[in-house]
Amino acid sequence: MSSITYASSVTESPTTQLSAPQSTADTAPVAVGAALSWRDGRLYRGGVPHRMLSGALHYFRVHPGLWQDRIRRIADLGLNTVDTYVPWNFHQAHEDRPPRFDGWRDLEQFIHTVGEEGLDVVIRPGPYICAEWSNGGLPSWLTGKDLAIRSSDPAFTSAVAHWFDQLIPRLAALQASRGGPVVAVQVENEFGSYGDDHAYVRWCREALTERGIDELLFTADGPTELMLDGGSLPGTLTAATLGSKPDAARQLLAGRRPDEPFVVAEFWNGWFDHWGKRHHVRGVESAVHTLRGIIADHGSVSIYMAHGGTNFGLWAGANESGGRLEPVVTSYDSDAPIAEDGSLTPKFFAMREALGAQNPVRSPARMPTLPPASVPLVHHTDLLAALRAAPAGTTTTPRPASFEQLGLDAGMVLHTAHPRIPAGEHRLLFTDVRDRALVFADGVLLGVVDPHSPELPVRGTGQDVRLEVLAENLGRVNYGPGVGRHKGLLGPVLVDRRMVQGWQNVPLAFQDWSSADLSDALATGSATSSAGSAPATATGTSTGFAVAEVHVETPADTFLALPGSGHGLVWVNGFLLGRHWDIGPQVTLYCPAPLLRTGTNTVTVLELERLGETLELRDRPELGPPEEYVEEFD
Repeated sequence: MSSITYASSVTESPTTQLSAPQSTADTAPVAVGAALSWRDGRLYRGGVPHRMLSGALHYFRVHPGLWQDRIRRIADLGLNTVDTYVPWNFHQAHEDRPPRFDGWRDLEQFIHTVGEEGLDVVIRPGPYICAEWSNGGLPSWLTGKDLAIRSSDPAFTSAVAHWFDQLIPRLAALQASRGGPVVAVQVENEFGSYGDDHAYVRWCREALTERGIDELLFTADGPTELMLDGGSLPGTLTAATLGSKPDAARQLLAGRRPDEPFVVAEFWNGWFDHWGKRHHVRGVESAVHTLRGIIADHGSVSIYMAHGGTNFGLWAGANESGGRLEPVVTSYDSDAPIAEDGSLTPKFFAMREALGAQNPVRSPARMPTLPPASVPLVHHTDLLAALRAAPAGTTTTPRPASFEQLGLDAGMVLHTAHPRIPAGEHRLLFTDVRDRALVFADGVLLGVVDPHSPELPVRGTGQDVRLEVLAENLGRVNYGPGVGRHKGLLGPVLVDRRMVQGWQNVPLAFQDWSSADLSDALATGSATSSAGSAPATATGTSTGFAVAEVHVETPADTFLALPGSGHGLVWVNGFLLGRHWDIGPQVTLYCPAPLLRTGTNTVTVLELERLGETLELRDRPELGPPEEYVEEFD
């Protein structure tokens, strides 16, 4: 790729030209010619005192057709830099296929676009990224193996090396030293929150430099002794991640690294949401007060998130609290200054003032939206009838096969067995289900099981029962020791004390489904299951696939709601928009204009619980009842 020179919006003082500091083991190991360096507690760009004012924007959470718009809004906020993670699993979903860097995955084009808007770029390539992204960005085909992730285990580092062989040279070619906008690269990600294998963190640093990274390298960790001890490296800039108390963080870092500038690699000005909880917000005054504290006295910051975007498809991660899974919602709005749909919020204008922005705001306060409408939702195919005929091969195993055994990252698995159950009441026990499963006997729903409600009653007749279990992955854990845990029916299924054996397993890789696969599911069989359910026009109690047709004159943003529906997935013109769930807090799903077309648009719903009668198009998001939240470290 040819070298491109980008215009920079960074303001530099011509009266304070200084030579870049010399690299030593205890100061700044920055190559000669690197854009950023430091000395005496100050950050420099090209030898000129500099404050990095960055905003986190994830290309994988924003439709490519909107990349330029969102980047421009970040510039309008008064920032001079964009930072982004790189999720390995987004680029290489399958081990036996090379990573993809085209279309939505065209990271190089995203970086070019940032540079063309006059901004610098900070890259955070992991390999682990957290980011409330499925599996923390690590591919499930890798974490499904018997290896120690995020460690010096050669089985792990060799896989990372192969990935970095594909990724890092692309980034190296776009460094500022070669005419591009990339000015800094992060080493791993908040490793001190996870472990203390310093040899592994050093390996990650060397893996970057050996593949051509010569711009500023840095680590980022929470501002505690414990986290900094685990994640920082001698000779590599130590940055902090925090949501509050910047003065305490500054003091801690200055005591450990007195010559280094104060850099906050993540300032959490908002927070993400979990299904079944409230919508997290952070007051404008609180967020701006902390921001002012960070940038005081030459501090640099990255606002996380400046624009959150959306966990399209099934890429949303999950957390664990008290042994319970907490899946992340489809929206990643994060109460950011630039909202999920690009709207400029009161927080945007207050932060812009705090940042001292002088240039006019070029972006409209809101993008155009479709007029509100209500469209009938028509049931096409019953749940079991459609999934039994899914476009995937069937694997037969003695025990239920896990997602990992089936090579399945996200989605669901339909398990079928035929146990003979004696007459009378019996106990059906799922010894280890991750994360949730619908259980059917002869086509009739018995109920839903999860790790905290693993048991259902079942009545036998002395004959074989067609036992079908639809296991759903609600999101892979993205943070802490639970990263990499397997999904599906991981333990035996028991009828009383007897194990059910002989299972057929059908993986349902909805994230990989083509428009043709979706059409086949809609056309499969009649709308009446083997158990005899409501006809195709019925709503309210039906499950399975349903369709709404939306006529659009001029494509524009819209927000989809499914009043009366329970839990499932939504596609727009064959694109998997995300998960909907009536437990909230999120009510509407953001549908960006580039997913729509002039004329008829097809919205397809896979409903697991109950199907409402309509699809609503709204002109405003509804993310649920708010709850003030500020992340703090003790």
